[in-house]
Amino acid sequence: MTIFWHRRDLRLEDNAGLFAALRKEDNVQPIFIFDKNILEDLNKNDQRVLFIHQYIQKLKDEYQNHGADLWVFYGTPIEVFQKLIKDCTMEKVYTNRDYEPYAKSRDEQIQKLLSNNGIQLKTLKDHVIMEGNEVLKSDDTPYRVFTPYMRQWKKEVTAFHLKSYPVKKYLDNLHQSEEPTALISLQAMGFSEEQTQDFPPIQASDSIIKDYEKTRDIPSIKGTTRMSVHLRFGTISIRELMRQAQKNEKYYNELIWRDFYQMILYHFPKTVDQSFKPQYDDIPWENKESYFKAWCEGKTGYPIVDAGMRELNNTGFMHNRVRMIVASFLTKHLMTDWRLGEAYFAEKLLDYEMASNVGGWQWAASSGVDAQPYFRVFNPTSQQEKFDSEFKYIKKWVPEYGTDKYPEPIVEHKKAREHAIAVFKEALA
Repeated sequence: MTIFWHRRDLRLEDNAGLFAALRKEDNVQPIFIFDKNILEDLNKNDQRVLFIHQYIQKLKDEYQNHGADLWVFYGTPIEVFQKLIKDCTMEKVYTNRDYEPYAKSRDEQIQKLLSNNGIQLKTLKDHVIMEGNEVLKSDDTPYRVFTPYMRQWKKEVTAFHLKSYPVKKYLDNLHQSEEPTALISLQAMGFSEEQTQDFPPIQASDSIIKDYEKTRDIPSIKGTTRMSVHLRFGTISIRELMRQAQKNEKYYNELIWRDFYQMILYHFPKTVDQSFKPQYDDIPWENKESYFKAWCEGKTGYPIVDAGMRELNNTGFMHNRVRMIVASFLTKHLMTDWRLGEAYFAEKLLDYEMASNVGGWQWAASSGVDAQPYFRVFNPTSQQEKFDSEFKYIKKWVPEYGTDKYPEPIVEHKKAREHAIAVFKEALA
């Protein structure tokens, strides 16, 4: 028997690892593991677990429609594979690569266990178009700035990189199941079955992609595709979305940013909790608890910031332009460590993806790969005037704005900006 291990690829079609397993092997049994190492740290109403559970059920139904089944386990990966080794005659395990630090450590552990039992582990590229070592500078070192990376990425990519893997041609090679199994319930794993947030549809709108550069910065309208949660969990293939994105260069470039941040995380895993520019770890963050609390609750007195935080708290989503505004406000106006903001987003965002989130927060704090200096400080008022001039977004999320119930600004923009620049300048000197 050959095992195919689903992780961040919750789909049948255009799945690189599943395609390789089915094309090269007979009797392929797909599995998924609800990983206790990850789940134990989550809130019991975490909507991402519900999202995954719903798509695992869909995937299971698809396999069962083909006479097969998806075996689903709840435990640590090492425990699950120890059991599989004991219960099955396994010769090979296929899976798609994951580049986050925990995933790499987990896979090294599984590789060692399998190898000790004479079982091969084969990993495939599926989550990105170009992996960490595929787009390098002429001296074989990684790029540190996006624009030259993007130019080289476009030179390297071919039609083959965007081609779909025709999995369905080989579904006859799935292990046939006599008795399909039921999916473990969320309740059995200690999670709520109540859906409190809407999940975006899996199809990106052609009209949104066509008008992307005109609509993407306006938070009051549906001007972005909302595909990030589907890319995060692989319910849609990055290749499929890239092919669709060829209709609009701006959107296409945004997807290349995703590859770029994955590449940065691959080559510089320390950036998860250390500044990409080491000298920025000398910034004396003030981390005032009352400021952080006001920011989290959307009660800073800056309506565009507060609208963004309330949208996040209520929906698990925040518009990308607003993400930049609230991150700049926390790190520069409130002099709060970017790691605190990154952790809050990690807890709240449905589409949380470590590489992009860390990259975005370090961009806001000026400590990351971006070439812009520390004295870039977004003015939340001018950002609001530019991107929500009619207060449509603000009125939706901050209904008390303009009344006595809305708080005064907790800091004054000009003073806060000058203070941040002075602190950064002194620390970096």
